[in-house]
Amino acid sequence: MIYKKSEYADVLKLADEKKVQGLHEESIKICEAILCDDLDCAEAYEEIGDNYLSLRQFDKAITALNRALKIAPTSANAHYLLGFTYSSMNKWDKSIEELEVADNLEPNHAEILRCLGWSIFHSGRRRQGLVLLERAAELSKEDILILSDLGICYLNERSFDKAERIFQVILNLEPQNDKARECLKACNYFRKKVK
Repeated sequence: MIYKKSEYADVLKLADEKKVQGLHEESIKICEAILCDDLDCAEAYEEIGDNYLSLRQFDKAITALNRALKIAPTSANAHYLLGFTYSSMNKWDKSIEELEVADNLEPNHAEILRCLGWSIFHSGRRRQGLVLLERAAELSKEDILILSDLGICYLNERSFDKAERIFQVILNLEPQNDKARECLKACNYFRKKVK
């Protein structure tokens, strides 16, 4: 099916809904239909890249996101998604480079700061990474992903009390969160090992 430009916003919303439902191939097909009509629809490439990221098909994600950036070089979302993709590949320097551009384009965006903090922490600049993750958590106090990343980083730093408090907050927000429960057990286990 070919869509008109006036329909793009609704169609992209549908593609996003399919992505959220885990129907990544359907979402990609919807975006490809837009591109049949308009090869310069950066948002369609971004959505395709995001879906390939979710499918862990990183090379395809990078290709789509680079195409989006050729069309819209100041898209904070495309830079963020590209940075997230590189982070998923443990390519910390490339991840940081893209995420810093996204942060400059859209400052104080909690999700961008989360990913930037995570990548900086894993690149070896742990203190700076923690500061960014703390800032992200302050901006979005109930975001489970941000809190989880912050707690895991504190666990890696052997700051068991801070990690424990964060995982307890997660469990207060989501009592069935098994990952947070396991991390709390890890805090107690490693605290005993260190003593």
